[in-house]
Amino acid sequence: MAVPKRKTSHARKNKRRSTVWKLQAPALVKCPNCGEYKAPHRVCGACGFYNGREVIKVEA
Repeated sequence: MAVPKRKTSHARKNKRRSTVWKLQAPALVKCPNCGEYKAPHRVCGACGFYNGREVIKVEA
């Protein structure tokens, strides 16, 4: 069975893990009804429309 000859150093371990923390910008699309930016496949928070029909009532 293969066993590491030496302990993995903190620097080597952290170098390997360093790419995990980077965040991606959220994907945003324009609402076809009102033009506000919203998350894809979600109800628009500004107008309450999803897929061409009103899903929730939004008070002005």
